[in-house]
Amino acid sequence: MIVDEFPDRKVLINGIDYLYFGGTNYLGMTTNTEFQNILFESIKKWGTSFGSSRNSNIKLSIYTIAENLLAENLNTEAALSVSSGMLAGKLVIEALSKTTNLLFHFPDTHPALMNTNSNPIFENGKLNPKIFETDIRKIAVLADAIPSLYIGLIDLSVLFEIPKEIEITLVIDESHSLGIFKTNWHDQFSDYENIKIMKIASLGKAIGLSGGLIAGDKKNIDSIRNGNSCIGASGMNPAFLETYIHSQGIYESQKLKLKNNLEFFDSKFRNRKEFEFNVHYPVLYFDNARILESLYKKNIIITSFNYPTSSGKLNRIVINANHIIEDLDALALGINSNF
Repeated sequence: MIVDEFPDRKVLINGIDYLYFGGTNYLGMTTNTEFQNILFESIKKWGTSFGSSRNSNIKLSIYTIAENLLAENLNTEAALSVSSGMLAGKLVIEALSKTTNLLFHFPDTHPALMNTNSNPIFENGKLNPKIFETDIRKIAVLADAIPSLYIGLIDLSVLFEIPKEIEITLVIDESHSLGIFKTNWHDQFSDYENIKIMKIASLGKAIGLSGGLIAGDKKNIDSIRNGNSCIGASGMNPAFLETYIHSQGIYESQKLKLKNNLEFFDSKFRNRKEFEFNVHYPVLYFDNARILESLYKKNIIITSFNYPTSSGKLNRIVINANHIIEDLDALALGINSNF
């Protein structure tokens, strides 16, 4: 379906209004008027783009200010903004390929973190035996905070089974958790000095801005920042970073609206056997194609497409902060019926 305007809580298709429960605009930021006004003012200050290397002799102060705030919000020593979440993943993988013996990935890890040299962390239901080979001293472990088809944070406790003599760089893709969950990976691994945590994320989902980030200890972030691939690339749009700084209050208020929407929908949701749902996460998954067809006939559009880490079509119903009670009632009525 080709549409001529950004879909918010509704989308116009062939002259007909449909309720829209798709996308990744979890906090409804992209159509938030106050948020847009901050962006417009930021563009007046910083222009529409800055197509220059961050290592140029002219450096914009906004990068340092915004990256300090990102590091604070992500509970890391340092952060680096880049032009996309995909680039963030590729830069981290490039760096770790040079500093670790092997890379391992959890099931359903996003393509941004995948690499042809990466090994599955599980083999026959157990930790990959390559981890325990005698010459292995440093490894990287790649995972999504919330992988596709998950409705909550991934369980990483299996890493406790890896000997503490092995240095682990745990890279977590926070794209679908940033702005939704307050993750506490550092607390979870606080007793494991051999595990260092790095985070990457797309800012184009709940945060509502085109760009990506890498966050972690200062040594690793500085190494990536000074690498050839980063030096040779333009930075994230500075106007977007200015917008992020001045929108912290809006993020919090939209997060509260989303929480209230999820709790209201949860109170109306009856026919749950076909769905994966968590009241704390704004996505419902299902496999039954008849649900997709039935909702469409009720003028409800959801997300459905072939996804790299899914065996079939990825069917997602997404509730965002901008949905109103009438929208949620209509959705609940639509999926409470039999299919």
